[in-house]
Amino acid sequence: MSILIYIEQSEGKVKKTSLEAVSFANALAAKTGEGEVVALALGTFSEAELVGIGTAGAAKVLHVTDPRLSEGVIQAHSSAVAQAFKKVGAKTLILAKSSLGDAVAARLSIKLGAGLVSNVVELPNTSSGYLVKRSIFTGKAFAEASISTENKILAVKKNAIDLKTDGAPAIVETFEVSLDASDFASKILSTERATGEVLLPEADIVVSGGRGMKGPENWGMLEELAKTLGAATGCSKPVSDIGWRPHHEHVGQTGIKVAPSLYIAIGISGAIQHLAGVNSSKNIVVINKDPEAPFFKAADYGIVGDAFEIVPKLTEALKAEL
Repeated sequence: MSILIYIEQSEGKVKKTSLEAVSFANALAAKTGEGEVVALALGTFSEAELVGIGTAGAAKVLHVTDPRLSEGVIQAHSSAVAQAFKKVGAKTLILAKSSLGDAVAARLSIKLGAGLVSNVVELPNTSSGYLVKRSIFTGKAFAEASISTENKILAVKKNAIDLKTDGAPAIVETFEVSLDASDFASKILSTERATGEVLLPEADIVVSGGRGMKGPENWGMLEELAKTLGAATGCSKPVSDIGWRPHHEHVGQTGIKVAPSLYIAIGISGAIQHLAGVNSSKNIVVINKDPEAPFFKAADYGIVGDAFEIVPKLTEALKAEL
């Protein structure tokens, strides 16, 4: 018996969220004794990327080399994962909570007759049944779900578990699946990607600005701070609405929801809509000259002061240390 992990990629690189899913599976196997942790990679990957999945806790990686699977065709991915799940004798499938993962998991729940829980934030409680804690209401509360089916699917929320990095290199095996024309009935004709050195949905650090920046001409200092930290840049909804920044940088309930290790909010008051998009961040730092700004109540660290004085000094201090 094995635990299977569905690996997602971006341009041939394993996504960090999938590595977190591998670490989650490794910890689950240690807790329940479910056996070998096996990852499934679909499409074109380098050997180094596949072997590196082992550092997160996978003993083995099954690689389906069909290049058509490099694109996220939902039906094809669901079919391939279902075949691998049955072949390795798995009872549990782990994957990252994502737009692609949600679609694949829903189909696999039907194909495998599996109970599905999404937004999982910690290992299941197996002392009495199979209880899974999940995040709800955009991270404002938690719920406990019970799975009674033999097959189980858990979609893990980003940053829900520490990423394991000390595992041994994984054994990589080529895996064959049977796919027909119906699996590729839907085709991805084009993909428009957000631009920037670090993409917002995948970023581990986000530097975000609001109307307190006074105008688009002042964004250079935020971009310099982001570049120093290797971070993505974001903004509040009013900033994108008035055209200071592109809409793909809008962070919030109606924009992009992020869950980085560090979120730095500069000149953002902290409206409920914005907080709903960032409250899954591990650490929140707020810089605002208004000591009554609502964002300070959600912050782990806060600096009351003028961003135009603080941010350049912060950037220079970081450059000296990094």
